[in-house]
Amino acid sequence: MPDLFSPFTLKGVTLRNRIAMSPMTMYRSVDGRMGDYHVMLMGSRAAGGFGLVFPEQIAITPDGRTGTCCAGIWDDSQIEGLARVTAIIKDMGAVPAIQLGHTGRKGSEKKPWEGKTQLAPDHPDSWQVRGPSPLTFGGRYTYPVHELSVAEIHDIHRAYADAARRALAAGFEWLEMHFAHGYLGASFFSPLANQRTDAYGGSLENRLRFHREAMDAVRAVWPERLPLTMRLGSDDFNEHGVHFDDAVWAVSELKRHGLDLADLSLGMNTDDTNGVPFNEVAFMVERGARVRREVGIPVGVSWNLGIPAVADRVIRDELIDLVFLGRPALANPH
Repeated sequence: MPDLFSPFTLKGVTLRNRIAMSPMTMYRSVDGRMGDYHVMLMGSRAAGGFGLVFPEQIAITPDGRTGTCCAGIWDDSQIEGLARVTAIIKDMGAVPAIQLGHTGRKGSEKKPWEGKTQLAPDHPDSWQVRGPSPLTFGGRYTYPVHELSVAEIHDIHRAYADAARRALAAGFEWLEMHFAHGYLGASFFSPLANQRTDAYGGSLENRLRFHREAMDAVRAVWPERLPLTMRLGSDDFNEHGVHFDDAVWAVSELKRHGLDLADLSLGMNTDDTNGVPFNEVAFMVERGARVRREVGIPVGVSWNLGIPAVADRVIRDELIDLVFLGRPALANPH
């Protein structure tokens, strides 16, 4: 029987345990480049014993960042800083993973300690945010959204592929696509954000088209021996949004397109989160177990798994395969 500290092999990669450090934005990059801060942060977590270590979500385009202080991988000049991070992670015995993403409607933000509101359109650091439909997110995201054309969608898919090539050059051995938390991929999947009437909107199959095509673009350049995973917005907790049954079907479809592991998280496509059970311990585990059982694919989840005995039990009971830790990883790197 596996336990929290037993190795886990996926494709040609073996983790020394079942504990992954989730990507968390640090707001410490300059021109998308990582530096000494990131080497220190990721190196200390790898030295602390994590099996899989993600830096923050890495933007595939400049407007895919949360703010101008966030990391990116849209230019070859950004490879050097990322390579320093992967080198220290490997030296400390962990596997370096990258999460590629685009913030979509939730970009162009201030730093958290400056208010974390969207920058005014006339601010020199702001940009025009983009999404599947011209629907403002709400809450602290109040400015207009540009509806992506089909040509722009294809450009984004090419940007994912180009980013994957750079990730390989930087030494990453695990690639995850971030399609959750109200970011661009999540918004295409959810009717709360996607009201298109073309091939990328309407039916559930159409709303998953963005995911399939992005994954196909990455799969074409990412080596088969290395894991390709996705953080999926699996539930909006809103009667008008994505339901978990939709996510079970989506994972089965994405598996056919080369998905190696499903990292299940929340949709977060609205500022109304009253229905989300944030205070429940391990509330995503049973959902992950259902996908693992019905789709036959390895699964990882996060959210309230920082109690060691709980994390160990969900692995021993073979409910999920990986435990993703976010804030607990910051609180105690060991």
